[in-house]
Amino acid sequence: MKILWFSWKDSFHPEAGGAEAVTHQMLSRAAADGHEVVLISSRFPDSEAQASYEGYQIQRVGSRWTVYLAAWRLYKKQFQGWADLIVDECNTIPFFTRFYTPTPRVMVFYQLCREIWFYQMAKPLSWVGYLIEPLYLWLLRKEKVITISQSSVEDLCKFGFEAKNIDIITLGIMIPSVTDPHQTKKAEDPTLISLGAIRPMKRTDEIVTAFELAKTEVPSLKLVVAGLPIGDYGEAVSKQIERSPYREDIEFLGRISAEEKLRLMQKAHWAVVTSLKEGWCLVVTEANSQGTPAIGYDVDGLRDSIKNGETGLLTEQNNPQSLSDTIIQAMNQEDQYSEFVQKGWDDSQTITYERGYEQFKEMIRRFTGVHL
Repeated sequence: MKILWFSWKDSFHPEAGGAEAVTHQMLSRAAADGHEVVLISSRFPDSEAQASYEGYQIQRVGSRWTVYLAAWRLYKKQFQGWADLIVDECNTIPFFTRFYTPTPRVMVFYQLCREIWFYQMAKPLSWVGYLIEPLYLWLLRKEKVITISQSSVEDLCKFGFEAKNIDIITLGIMIPSVTDPHQTKKAEDPTLISLGAIRPMKRTDEIVTAFELAKTEVPSLKLVVAGLPIGDYGEAVSKQIERSPYREDIEFLGRISAEEKLRLMQKAHWAVVTSLKEGWCLVVTEANSQGTPAIGYDVDGLRDSIKNGETGLLTEQNNPQSLSDTIIQAMNQEDQYSEFVQKGWDDSQTITYERGYEQFKEMIRRFTGVHL
């Protein structure tokens, strides 16, 4: 079978994240099953126009904003009538394949943008994106959709999609889980860790502020911030940390290796996540797999990956003061900590790409009649 997948980023893109990890897993597993798989994606600095990766082909055309038109041109020139199945991945903007191909098709939404437009784009483009998104969602409302969380299902239904046409696949993590979550060697002092790219919609600055507030109640508290600082926002967070009255208790590492990431997650007592919204949040699942529960804002995606009061804690309000209160609460629940660790670890063991790929195949069959 021939599968053509459209996505604006491939897993080699400098801005690739959790969504690209999921896409890669579905593509590589389909290729391993003997299918002919092509991913159409965008160019980035020093990228090759064509590449082969773990059994599937990557065709790169256009740039961040021109890839949609360039992909249509490539399809018309090279792939019209070729595929048995098309997957149109909407990561901010869809490819609108329904308007130029009759081939059986599903869409993939990891999350909707909505407020993210105002965090990631300057005015007036942020307003343009925010106002246009409901319009193209309305145009696509009859599509069959694969997504990754109940929050994303509910978001799509707000814009006219039907729940019967949406289904959820399980994600997975690429790091090895610890065999006993209670045997990880934790830091001597209570330690929080923030992981992931430092960009506006992640609101890393609010983690730093909440840490400073919590220090008044937990003087021994430490914070580790690891992730690539992006643009002016990344620089601002770096300066915020430098100016902090608790600078000596904050470890600011920038981008780290996979090995270092594992070590830090195992040492930390709690992972902290303050995203504006997520499709899921693989950082939470990864931390859980290393014996570390998470504290997060009560927003889309985080309320899916963090089971409040069981595998971790969600804040009552989404602001630094409430986050600080929740951090202090967590530090005062030493008798319940081992339960958070165990239940988080147990939950992480159910989240695998093997399971997700089997679900993906079943959804393709149910939505399109195509058997993978």
